[in-house]
Amino acid sequence: MKKFLAIAGNMGAGKTSLTQFLCARYGFEPVYEPFQTNPYLDDFYEDMRSWAFHSQLYFLTHKFRLHLGLNDSARTIVLDRTIYEDAEIFARNLYRGRKISKRDYKTYTELYESMKTALQPPDLLIYLRCDVRGIRRRIKSRGRESEQAIPPTYIRRLNKLYEEWIDSYDLSPVLVWESGRQDYLTHVVDQIEFRKGLEQFL
Repeated sequence: MKKFLAIAGNMGAGKTSLTQFLCARYGFEPVYEPFQTNPYLDDFYEDMRSWAFHSQLYFLTHKFRLHLGLNDSARTIVLDRTIYEDAEIFARNLYRGRKISKRDYKTYTELYESMKTALQPPDLLIYLRCDVRGIRRRIKSRGRESEQAIPPTYIRRLNKLYEEWIDSYDLSPVLVWESGRQDYLTHVVDQIEFRKGLEQFL
């Protein structure tokens, strides 16, 4: 039966790797976040205060379009990062850090809440939890130039917001995976444990 799986987690937590694993193992269809196509992203990392609202609005718009298109597939979908994270983690963090003005954040939030009512929640949310050290190691390894100068304090704040968000998330069942210390790709025991946790929802 067709399902909608969503993978959530901070940058570098392993979302793309998990998406690829699930699609190769189970024949699911991947849907990736429009990271590379965001025309504001490099400007944002250079000057967050000037470009935060533009960048977040781009992600919100394109993620909404992705969510709406999920019903077009006949196969089980795996979504790499949700619209909920864009709004409730990244935009909120930028607002708290005074990178987005109160006026702009109010407009953004009203738009998000309107979009949210039109969306089908996932059948399962897989939350990848990873500590700052693990995230920084992965960011360095994948080599995206715009990410290399991101300070540890920024990653730490996002991790805190993720924990706040996942504690209150109630739209679907949640499978939490400690991606910083459990390796389903190369460790046989971890892979068996992960598959058992996943397959009860499938």
